[in-house]
Amino acid sequence: MKPVIGIPGNVLTNFSPQYESLPITYTPHGFVDGLQAAGALPVVFPISNEENARQYVKSVDAIVLAGGQDVSPLIYGEEPHLKLQATSLERDRFEMAVIKEAWAENKPVLAICRGLQIFNVAFGGTLYQDVSLYPEIGVQHVQASTPETAAHSVTIEADSWLGGLYGKQAHVNSYHHQAIKQLADVLRPVAWSKDGLIEGFESNDDQHMTIGVQWHPELMIKQNQAAQGLFDAYVQTVIDWKNQSS
Repeated sequence: MKPVIGIPGNVLTNFSPQYESLPITYTPHGFVDGLQAAGALPVVFPISNEENARQYVKSVDAIVLAGGQDVSPLIYGEEPHLKLQATSLERDRFEMAVIKEAWAENKPVLAICRGLQIFNVAFGGTLYQDVSLYPEIGVQHVQASTPETAAHSVTIEADSWLGGLYGKQAHVNSYHHQAIKQLADVLRPVAWSKDGLIEGFESNDDQHMTIGVQWHPELMIKQNQAAQGLFDAYVQTVIDWKNQSS
C-alpha cells in the first residue's frame, strides 16, 4: 500500500476573470507531482474547523505543509507591521490544529516555507514579519530569478536528516519575506543561510519526525535532482516510520 500524505489546502478567490468570486480549494501542483513521483498518494484537506483536524490527520500517514499567506502575528502576540502581507487566521488556526494532532499521533510532517513558519508558531516560536526587520540581513531571500533557479546557499548540520540528504551545503531557491525569529523549544535548527537566518529545522527528540525547510523544493523538481530527492527521501521515511510504529 502506498503511503497517504495529507496536504492542508488554501483558498484561491481570483481563479480567472470569468470566475472571479468563486473560491477554489487548492495546493500548488508541485507537491502533488513530487509526492506522486516518490510513490505516495497525496490528498488535499480543505480549510476546516479546528475540531475536524483530528479526523483528517487520522486518515493519513503523514502531513506536508505548503506555502501561502503570511502567518498572522496576532497568533504570537504581535501587532501587524506595515510590511505584513495578506493573512488568513482561519487557515492559521486549522493548520495549527493539524500540526498539534500530527505531533500527538507521532505522524511525520514535512513543512515547507510558510509551513515551516506556522509549525514554529504552533509551538510557541515567533517570526520576523518581514526579513528586512532582521538586523543581519545580507542575502536575497525573495529572489528575482525563475523559481527553478537556486538563489543562495544554505549550510546544513551534518548530524541531521537534511544533512544526510544534502551534505553540509545545498543551493536552494528562495521566496519568503517572513522568517523564523525565535525557534520553538520542540525544534532544533539544522540549516542556515549565510546571513544567519534559520532555513531548516527538525524535531529535537526521537519520538517525532518533523522536517522544515524555508525553500521551495516543489518548484525545482523538474530540473533539480536534489529537490525531487527530498520528496523521495521523505516518502521513504514515512514508510519506515509507519513500519516501526506497527
